[in-house]
Amino acid sequence: MLGATGQIGRVAVRVLAEEGWDVTAASRGGGRDGDWAEGVRPVAVDRDEEGALEAALGDGCDVLVDMVAFDRRHAAQVAALADRTGSAVVMSSGAVYEDDRGRSFDTQGEPDGFPRCPVPIPETQRTVAAGDATYGTRKVLLERELLALGDALQVTLLRAGAVHGRHSRAPRELYFVKRLLDGRRRRVLAHDGLSRFHPVHVSNVAELVRLAAARPGSRVLNAADPDAPTVAEIGAAVDEVLGLTTETVLVPGPPPEGGIGETPWSGAHPVVYDMAAAERELGYRPVTDYVRSLPETVEWLAARLRGREWQQVFPKMARTYGEALFDYAAEDAWLERYGPKQ
Repeated sequence: MLGATGQIGRVAVRVLAEEGWDVTAASRGGGRDGDWAEGVRPVAVDRDEEGALEAALGDGCDVLVDMVAFDRRHAAQVAALADRTGSAVVMSSGAVYEDDRGRSFDTQGEPDGFPRCPVPIPETQRTVAAGDATYGTRKVLLERELLALGDALQVTLLRAGAVHGRHSRAPRELYFVKRLLDGRRRRVLAHDGLSRFHPVHVSNVAELVRLAAARPGSRVLNAADPDAPTVAEIGAAVDEVLGLTTETVLVPGPPPEGGIGETPWSGAHPVVYDMAAAERELGYRPVTDYVRSLPETVEWLAARLRGREWQQVFPKMARTYGEALFDYAAEDAWLERYGPKQ
């Protein structure tokens, strides 16, 4: 497995090993997770180093699981190993989809640019054009290059939703958890708190990997939880885990000035993925749902934050969302002017 020590990889390695697979866990650092069985073999592999991946693969493998494939170069690497690989399972993303007006995650920052796709989104929904310009276009290019291999190498591509669980480098739940730990008892949510960005827990992705490894095929499948809670429901669930109560101030429409009320799940229209194909083709049944999996995530987040600045703990989160994510002064000023009086 490539990307074995990443957020999803850690769980997928454990699940495959428990299933009886002889797992080689490849990552840049060659580390080992404490939850892995002793038989898992960790190796250090930098796929960008010429010949490193081929050397690690040796005589070949029954299934290549690639958690860190992002572009045409990575597609070419996997294709070059087709004669030594039985089949492959490769991570893609729900970011590939666009609506019938060409709106996608790539256009969400533009006026009326947030995509309005069917609810739920099937794998047959149109995608952005393949290319090298953005994360989404690169993933589409990756998919097309790998699916074109056909019988030479059967590849299952998993289009993941908003991944959650321990070991995330940019945990969306931080938005609510940090506020509560900081003593905040009022929060503002844009779009009336009704935004839905379909999450998927790492254990559900790992289950899809397990099933696809056992049933090779050339296909793309969505990867999502059985439920797609609203952002208000997510906030309430985090409150419940921490045993705290928060007053929620709902804003109709987009976030007001300064991004007040904008969360990592916020969007003008729901993004919900259809899991019928995975159920039909793999016999997929989810391992968990959002609420049941949340306590472990919140506990992990709280422990990571203890005595440390969030920007140091989650630098990718800081780069992605910026300091405005926790601009309490701006939030309080807005509440003072426009919010309900306490």
